[in-house]
Amino acid sequence: MNMHVAIAILTIMASFKWGNWRNWREYHASMFFIATGGLLYEYIVKDYSLWKFHPDLLYGQDMTVIVYALITMPVSIFLFLSHFPERWFYQLLYIFLWSGIYIAGEWILYVFGRISYQNGWVFGYSFLFDIVMFSVIALHQYYPFRAYILSVFIIIFLILYFKVPFKFAK
Repeated sequence: MNMHVAIAILTIMASFKWGNWRNWREYHASMFFIATGGLLYEYIVKDYSLWKFHPDLLYGQDMTVIVYALITMPVSIFLFLSHFPERWFYQLLYIFLWSGIYIAGEWILYVFGRISYQNGWVFGYSFLFDIVMFSVIALHQYYPFRAYILSVFIIIFLILYFKVPFKFAK
């Protein structure tokens, strides 16, 4: 079974069932934001990844990353934003719900050897990362500039904390 493709297909199917396709343009910028973030992560850590997807039979590592960055993540963010609540308490619960969905999916990938962690990253960090990610996506939906600024600080923190050998110039 091709787990990465299955996750992408299930995400697309869920979007057709539960996504707010009538207003998809409202979420387009945040979908692009997450896709850009996923590709930026791959570029920054290309030689020092914190987590790594292990490809299935049909394609390699690069294609797995592209499927997640350009299909699975943006479509799941579309779903996330399609039903984002208005009241802050329900927003918090909703962010935890989606973080739980993501961590459950990652646990399945981990159990079946489709994802591994290295360079100090452990499974538990993923749940914290998901909470931050969904919070920043929600912020981006309403206050994009604030989300961009916050993202820069988060990226710098992660680079420093995990000692990612990222150089701004050669």
